[in-house]
Amino acid sequence: MKLNELKLEVDYFNFDESLYQKVKPTPLKNPKIVSFNLLACDLINLDYKECETQDFLEFMNGTKVLNGSIPYSMVYAGHQFGYFVPQLGDGRAINLGSVNGWHLQTKGSGLTRYSRRGDGRAVLRSSIREYLISEHMHALNIPTTRALAIIDSQTFAHRDWEEESCAIVLRMSPSWIRIGTFEFFARTKNAKENLSLLANYVINQSYPHLKDEKNRYEKMFYSLVDKSAELLALWQVYGFQHGVMNTDNFSVAGLTIDYGPFAFMDYFEKNSICNHTDEEGRYSYNNQPYIARWNLLVLANALAGICDENRLKEYMKTFLPQHEKVYLELMNKRLGLDASKSGNGNLYLILELLGSLESSKMDYNVFFYRLTNLKSFDDLSSILDIAVFQEPLKKWFESYEKVCNEQNTTFEGRYEIMKKVNPKYILKNYIIQEAIEKAHEGDYTLVNDLLKIAQNPFDEHPKFERYAQPTPMKFANIKLSCSS
Repeated sequence: MKLNELKLEVDYFNFDESLYQKVKPTPLKNPKIVSFNLLACDLINLDYKECETQDFLEFMNGTKVLNGSIPYSMVYAGHQFGYFVPQLGDGRAINLGSVNGWHLQTKGSGLTRYSRRGDGRAVLRSSIREYLISEHMHALNIPTTRALAIIDSQTFAHRDWEEESCAIVLRMSPSWIRIGTFEFFARTKNAKENLSLLANYVINQSYPHLKDEKNRYEKMFYSLVDKSAELLALWQVYGFQHGVMNTDNFSVAGLTIDYGPFAFMDYFEKNSICNHTDEEGRYSYNNQPYIARWNLLVLANALAGICDENRLKEYMKTFLPQHEKVYLELMNKRLGLDASKSGNGNLYLILELLGSLESSKMDYNVFFYRLTNLKSFDDLSSILDIAVFQEPLKKWFESYEKVCNEQNTTFEGRYEIMKKVNPKYILKNYIIQEAIEKAHEGDYTLVNDLLKIAQNPFDEHPKFERYAQPTPMKFANIKLSCSS
């Protein structure tokens, strides 16, 4: 389909006008395409060749408005690092409308009513990171927003004491509603009416099977609890750290949204913090499931005007057990084992592994890839040789071999399980940083190469074999800023 044939739908204007702002994007100077994503084009039936046109560049930059589109920004509130902020909102994101169930949003398109003290811009560095990682998460089967394209420009902004070029990334999601949206609506003048409208909107977008159900608002909450338990299990299994799990960054559709100072674990460290703003470690790797639970309880409180809050809180008791169940099932798969064949789901084996990985200073995801390709317990050199300290892992392998024998598994059988869940490539921050540095010089080649790796992490990429190796120690588990 041609770009001019796309018809966008805007479904947000049924809310009171105080809950959004119709706003025109502020174009960047001399924009140019960095990359476009063929898989995202497929989601909205857009012809690939259209992404190479001047029309597409103008669409990305906000100077071309598609048929049916009325750009707008949304208001929401949120708990940031545990403290309530009564008004936040799309300070640098502008919603364009939806196509084929995908809501298009440009990030970095200029000031809105909700920009507060921001400049409404996103720099190239953070835009590349979000563009690549959202596609990588999808390839790992982790629920996420997607990204269609990214543009660079000769507009500049100050970040971290430096001047950087501004960019726009076009993000796509089935829903952009957050827990913070409900928090804001719950504090409006007509709270009950506004909350009901918002809940119906979310159900229509993300839980259509509940439309005609009794107690559908409670069931919407239950569904989100279930989705979030699974999402957080996936994050933990792959060593993903969000970095800023504020309630305004927590999707009510059960998706990973708003990629800021994120990281995939390098060397395993259970209390790893990827955001240098997070001085107390609120959003550390180990805390993520508990913060998700906290966020959901905030939502339960916000829904009290249209739900029985006690029922919601009672259902919240299922969150951690559900999370642990999914986590154990997935971690067993990463080990080539079957959780159902062990009375405790091999919990102690997994806990022992995590302790051993931390003590041995072992690259988390590289360990699992090399375990996948292990041929014998008599030769562990492919794994032990990349550990700083070998003894903890040697001891763990004794436990692992025992469980493998108890489950009567073979190397071949375990390989068939593990090859589906243990990718060869994980986009770590130091890898993305290489692409960012080249992009700052005007060379976007590595961005596009990394997009292919991000979308095909289980495949071989011979030219980039070094990215399948352990993270160099000087780059391991570095902390990033919120502008990253």
